[in-house]
Formats: sequence, structure tokens, C-alpha cells
Amino acid sequence: MGLQVGIVGLPNVGKSTLFNAITNSKVEAANYPFATIEPNVGIVEVPDYRLDELYKIFNSKKRVATTIEFVDIAGLIAGASQGEGLGNAFLANIRQTDAICQVVRCFDDKEIMHVENSINPIRDIEIINLELMLADQTTVRKRLDKVLPKFKSGDKLAKIEYDLLNYLLDTLNKGILL
Repeated sequence: MGLQVGIVGLPNVGKSTLFNAITNSKVEAANYPFATIEPNVGIVEVPDYRLDELYKIFNSKKRVATTIEFVDIAGLIAGASQGEGLGNAFLANIRQTDAICQVVRCFDDKEIMHVENSINPIRDIEIINLELMLADQTTVRKRLDKVLPKFKSGDKLAKIEYDLLNYLLDTLNKGILL
């Protein structure tokens, strides 16, 4: 299989609507937080005219196109890295993906609630990014705890990993996403 892309954002920003449009699915897109609990998964074949031409030229018996797997992940809220909302499950689902597609609401519609009660795309992006950084910090710190004994014993590979993990932690502490 090809790439796996997680569709993330705050609740009620259009993640499931985007997922439905991309994958030609019909998952629930509701006007209340956490309509999506378990991730929805859809696989889309990547169109490639070159593959079609090669298939014809070589009269191949089988045509195997690459795919992208889209994962509609439950809405994230502030505090997810501390377990708020569906925090831990949400973050575990994101960790399994290769890439993140962040959906941000930029329109006002009184019929569609917003978890923060106002439309502010910059704030919403900052909430998502902060939660992702905090989760990454936790992951890096846990790995540092595991590699520390080997590092202290003089293991050369452990030193490389220890240095890299500290670099990653410093980067996150500066507010830079990995």
C-alpha cells in the first residue's frame, strides 16, 4: 500500500465531509462534537496516466496502481495530550499515519457549532499544533528514558540516539513541529 494520511482538526470543522468527498464515502458528518469516535478509513487509487500507458505497451496481465489511505480521525480539542476529549485515542491514531492533513474551519455558520464558540483559524491551528507538539515531547522523553542506561554505559549507537532525541526535544521546546 502507499501513503496513509490522517485527516485531523477540531470537532465540527469538516473532516468527515472532506473524507467523504475524497473517498466517495458516506460516513456521518454531524453537527455535534465527536460524531466520529473510531477512525473511518478509505482507500483511493492514485490516477497515473503513465501506468495506464505502460499497461498498454507491455500488455500486462495485471495493473497495480498505488493508493492513498485516508483516515478520518476524531476531532481533537485543547488538552488532548493530557487525555481530554478522545485525546489518547486521537493521538494514537495520528501516530499510525505517514502524513497529516489538517482541516481548519474558516467560515461562519450559526447552524454549525464550533467547539471554541468562535471562528478563529489561527487559534485553531495553534491548538492542533500545540497538542501535536506536546504529544511528541512525551514520546521523545519516554524514548530518552529508555536509551539513557545504554548511553551512560558508553554504547556508541545509544549516544547517537541520545543526541538526536535531545535535538528533537530542543526543537519541540522552541515550538517547532517535527
